[in-house]
Amino acid sequence: MSDLLKNLIACSSFFLIGQTLALEFDVSTDRIIEANENSNEWLTHGRTYSEQRHSSLNQINSENIKNLNIEWFYDLDSSRGHEATPLVIDGIMFTTGAWSVVYANDAVTGELKWKYDPRVPRDKANYLCCDAVNRGVAAWEGKLYIGTLDGRLIALDAENGTVIWETMTVDDFTVYSITGAPRIIKGKVIIGNGGAEYGVRGYVSAYDVNSGEMIWRFYTVPGNPEDGFENDAMKMAAETWKGSEWWKYGGGGTVWDSMAYDPELDLLYIGTGNGSPWNYKIRSPEGGDNLFVSSIVALKPDSGEYVWHYQTTPGDNWDYTATQHIILADITIDGETRKVLMQAPKNGFFYVIDRTNGEFLSAENYVKVTWASGVDSETGRPLKTDLGDYETSFKLVFPGALGGHNWMPMSYSPETGLVYIPAQELYMPFVKDEQL
Repeated sequence: MSDLLKNLIACSSFFLIGQTLALEFDVSTDRIIEANENSNEWLTHGRTYSEQRHSSLNQINSENIKNLNIEWFYDLDSSRGHEATPLVIDGIMFTTGAWSVVYANDAVTGELKWKYDPRVPRDKANYLCCDAVNRGVAAWEGKLYIGTLDGRLIALDAENGTVIWETMTVDDFTVYSITGAPRIIKGKVIIGNGGAEYGVRGYVSAYDVNSGEMIWRFYTVPGNPEDGFENDAMKMAAETWKGSEWWKYGGGGTVWDSMAYDPELDLLYIGTGNGSPWNYKIRSPEGGDNLFVSSIVALKPDSGEYVWHYQTTPGDNWDYTATQHIILADITIDGETRKVLMQAPKNGFFYVIDRTNGEFLSAENYVKVTWASGVDSETGRPLKTDLGDYETSFKLVFPGALGGHNWMPMSYSPETGLVYIPAQELYMPFVKDEQL
């Protein structure tokens, strides 16, 4: 057995009931908060609430990595996309595959303990931008939680994969989808959705971990003003949409991936997606920033109440989502320790934001960028260029719609003070559809 696998199960907690060996899977707030002291397990999507994805395990290094061999492998059932981060809890590895199928494998041997298939209708693929993927499960007090491609949130018994409860999180399962991993905060399962390319209105919701009952929902873009606004945040956001009945296009702003949580500040951070449709001049022809598309938004996890926001791409025109991985850290800036939030969204700039209040601290491009010449150090707004404006002529824009960084998680090492970004340098041709 490899040293790494020995470490993965070193902290496994087992107890005997009669002659039966049972597992606890007792993931809780305290256990996740203390995860920095436990590198032997991976309890939540980003390993800790801060989503730093840093492990202090050091058996593998630059000298011995050449000696690594395959200990075991397990063939999944589909050749479609696989994007999940496995959880390792009490010696069991929980992961997901295509079509939101959940697998539980022995972390030492690879033996399949159980599998759960939510039986997502295959015609759902007609309403997906980016394949039938899923990024993983959440664990809490003996249960696992999975968001399915067709919009369901399901709680499973972690020991055997049986369904405990199931709830539909979307009004229209044909155009909404879920590909992201849930997060669990203070007894609530937090889940967003995708579908901005198909004209949906984005939101994130919280559900009771034991019953599946919805506790709160925060919409990320405003709806029809004639229906009234859900809260003051939506009223404020509506002032940034101009000259069009934007609600008929859906608006976008879907929360399809990134979230992070600060237990000390008691703030939940979400990243929001692109505007719908992509072309800014169609959905908001008279200007405006179009809040809260392509933004980082801080919410109170007990109620979903808005606290602050920072928009990475005001008036998004290129599918520059801010749903990419969010990392929380305390770093020294100008001799002062700052509580920061870091993100490398699609638009090509790496941002450092004060997570207590949303104050912009810095932004530098990490790939080639032509749609903006930089980010203003005072306002935190991008300095847009004509090279990104495809309203009147064809343009090759860097980054393209796949972004300088997409769903692939990045990581932060407190030991080196560096963030490691799986970046990509890709451009895309943009041109206005003359039929619109």
